[in-house]
Amino acid sequence: MRFKEMLRLARPPSILLLGALYVAYVLAGGVVFWQLEGHLVQRHVGVLLRQKQRLLSTYACLDQGALAEVAQVVQDASRVGLSLRSNYTADGFWKFSSSAVFAATVVTTIGYGNMSPSSTAAQIFCVFFALFGIPLNVVILNRVGKYMLASVRNLADFLEEKSGRRRLSRVSIHLASLVSGVLLFFLVPMVLFQQQEGWTFSQAIYYCFITLSTIGFGDFVADSNPETAYPEWYSVLMASWIFFGLAWLALLINHSIDILERLNSHCKQLWAGPSEGHGEEPPGAEGEETKKPSE
Repeated sequence: MRFKEMLRLARPPSILLLGALYVAYVLAGGVVFWQLEGHLVQRHVGVLLRQKQRLLSTYACLDQGALAEVAQVVQDASRVGLSLRSNYTADGFWKFSSSAVFAATVVTTIGYGNMSPSSTAAQIFCVFFALFGIPLNVVILNRVGKYMLASVRNLADFLEEKSGRRRLSRVSIHLASLVSGVLLFFLVPMVLFQQQEGWTFSQAIYYCFITLSTIGFGDFVADSNPETAYPEWYSVLMASWIFFGLAWLALLINHSIDILERLNSHCKQLWAGPSEGHGEEPPGAEGEETKKPSE
């Protein structure tokens, strides 16, 4: 038995290779985040402890217990979307516009975590609302994504018919759709968030991806600053951006999954080596080939 055949028989299942790659990728990401953020935490802890001591020394009437009460009040106010420095949002988070955006984050599974139902009735309703809303959202997004893809393909077929160049037309249309999607769902919102929220461009582009990928950390949430008076159209624009952006990014992720699947199949073929039909000729093949001319 040849070494290549022994290697082919001893190869592990592809699911184990993918699992090992997945675990290695996650662990490598953990190491990078640890190195980038770990030392910052220690620095921030030291700064906060010094600020606490300075606050206690400045206000002699404020002891440890009073400071804890003040911190609790600030925390409770932040949870309901109220600012202790202004009164722009007297209704807190649960206005109709912000409630509608919250409902959108539930069915899209973004789940920022900046606001959540506190009453028993609202929590029970949230469970059933998500139970039926999440599948409905998936179906709608898939349908919208298919319409987007069909539009791109129809435009590619039209250009192919006019120009007669199939590959060039399809590459051009897919590249144009990618650029327009990045412009419409990332760059334009980035400028808008920079103006309305006061974020930097890096924070805005970070928020765009974290939202549209449904990761939803909640460290940055648009239309939720209690010290800012937002225009009425802002919530509607936010909801529209989330919906169509999710459909576009889901389509893009599906293309990436397809590329990875093809790459996986290609690697499996390389690992398995040439198939029996393309490798050594089986016994009797030479005789069959010599018979063909006589036939």
